[in-house]
Amino acid sequence: MRLPVIRSSAPLSGWRRFVPSGRTTVIGVPFLWLTVFFALPFVLVLKISFADLQMSIPPYTQLATVQDGVVHFALQLGHYAFLLQDSLYIATYISSLKMAAVSTVFCLLIGYPVAYCIARTEPGTRNLLMMGVMLPFWTSFLIRVYAWIGILKDDGLLNHALMSIGLIHEPIRLYHTDLGVYIGMVYSYLPFMVMPLYAHLVKMDLTLIEAAYDLGAKPWKTFLTITLPLSKNGIIAGSLLVFIPAVGEYVIPELLGGADTLMIGRVMWDEFFNNMDWPMASAVTVAMVMLLLVPMAVFQYYQVKEMEAKR
Repeated sequence: MRLPVIRSSAPLSGWRRFVPSGRTTVIGVPFLWLTVFFALPFVLVLKISFADLQMSIPPYTQLATVQDGVVHFALQLGHYAFLLQDSLYIATYISSLKMAAVSTVFCLLIGYPVAYCIARTEPGTRNLLMMGVMLPFWTSFLIRVYAWIGILKDDGLLNHALMSIGLIHEPIRLYHTDLGVYIGMVYSYLPFMVMPLYAHLVKMDLTLIEAAYDLGAKPWKTFLTITLPLSKNGIIAGSLLVFIPAVGEYVIPELLGGADTLMIGRVMWDEFFNNMDWPMASAVTVAMVMLLLVPMAVFQYYQVKEMEAKR
């Protein structure tokens, strides 16, 4: 009499535990990307910020050294103390926040009507208009900013056009000024405001607006009570997409700004490559990142609380 062969499924079930599901893979890939290209470099910069400057390769001291079998840790906190004491760094942070905030406001004032008009056009025309918004991304960012030099110079296209139609009689100084930096930043980051706004406005339920009109609401009242609140998340997303990179912008202030244009990106460049003070530059970088992460964390906390309240 032959006994039946019993095959155990334990190894197979154990193997399945290590096979990631589709959801885990989809979530894991972005997390892996952020870990490799954001978290690890930031940890390295954080480590350098606690080191001290020395004339060697690399140009900073090690945090941990071994002497006679004993590990010694040396953390240099003087760079962070210097950031709080030096008026130049404080003025630079304030100037960077101000220029980023003003650029974000202008991007919102210009981008909201653009996104609203695109969202209310016919689908075929809508796709063409969105293509026009995204076309600048097909050209190098550096080339697009560099082209503004020929537009904003005293003998540039803008001044020639204004003088030819009689609006001005002498060139307006725009190149190497803060105003030129604002123009360059609004131009460069405007698509980042338009796209999330468009994504929210195009999905809006138009029957709500029709119901408001039927109840006698005026257009401005309908916009303030229906359209604007429903597009709040798009406004927040677009503002963050503009404000965060604008704070640390380097290319636009360097090409269009003057010598007195204070931006934290230029200070970091000077510390890294001109002064070769990597620990100080790393401290400036960490302080800037923390300056941005804290408001984002607070915003995320209140967003989660708001979503839980709606449930």
